[in-house]
Amino acid sequence: MTAAPNSGLLASSSRREQRQLLGLSMPALILIGIICAIPVLCLFWLSFVGPEGFTLRNYARIIENPSYLAIFKNTFLASSVITLLAIVLGYPLAYYIASLPDRTATLCLALVLVPFWTSLLVRTYAWLVILQRQGLINQALIELGIIDRPIQLVYNWTGTVVGMIHIMLPFFVLPMYAAIRSVDRDLLRAAASLGASPPKAFWTVFLPLTMPGLLAGAMLVFVYCLGFYVTPAILGGGRVTMVAMKVEQNATIYSDWGAASSLGLVLLVLTLTIFFAIAGLLKRQAGTLP
Repeated sequence: MTAAPNSGLLASSSRREQRQLLGLSMPALILIGIICAIPVLCLFWLSFVGPEGFTLRNYARIIENPSYLAIFKNTFLASSVITLLAIVLGYPLAYYIASLPDRTATLCLALVLVPFWTSLLVRTYAWLVILQRQGLINQALIELGIIDRPIQLVYNWTGTVVGMIHIMLPFFVLPMYAAIRSVDRDLLRAAASLGASPPKAFWTVFLPLTMPGLLAGAMLVFVYCLGFYVTPAILGGGRVTMVAMKVEQNATIYSDWGAASSLGLVLLVLTLTIFFAIAGLLKRQAGTLP
């Protein structure tokens, strides 16, 4: 008899608490909304404005000019490759760290975070020194007799990928580590007691339970890579052009803010589309978990 009134009181208290939290966070939400909305609205306006007034010339150029399509292709290809490498390298690393004792795992996580303590620009130039023709890697390979002459490791896709994966790997390891630590290992032992081999238990039990963390880390890496500028500009040597680099060229070199704004908006729309698609996948994945 008292269950219904109690549940009603709990629901009313929960709604009141949510309204209070919303009221407390409203000033910050409004400020963030204004800060995010004003630049986007300015870009939107500039992308449709030209010397002749309102125009769709900037967007038509993106569709008609093969070089712009190639730049978008390079951007999404680089982001996909870095995301795949982050999964291949980061998942085993996160699994290994999660299997360590708490104190050792904390130390390993601190080592993973060490790159964050150094400027991105410094790390990029460090890779430039390491990968150049007279760099440490080429010198070591020559001294070991593996190669006779220096190989091109920088100012190309190789240098760009190496530099980007070094920067992006921690962004994948951290959410992956949290997802792995949240898995109850008793479930694996239960699967083994029911006759599942270790590989089968991993693929049928462990991997599905960690899939939300994997998708979240992959989404973070992929979306972040779409806006990369410094590392491709330095390690790519002009041979690997990303959308952010073209936006900077249009704005600073050619003073064509319309072209720069249209590129930025197209990339923003594509990024949001991918973000919401993966978020929907995460939601569906979470709904299938027990």
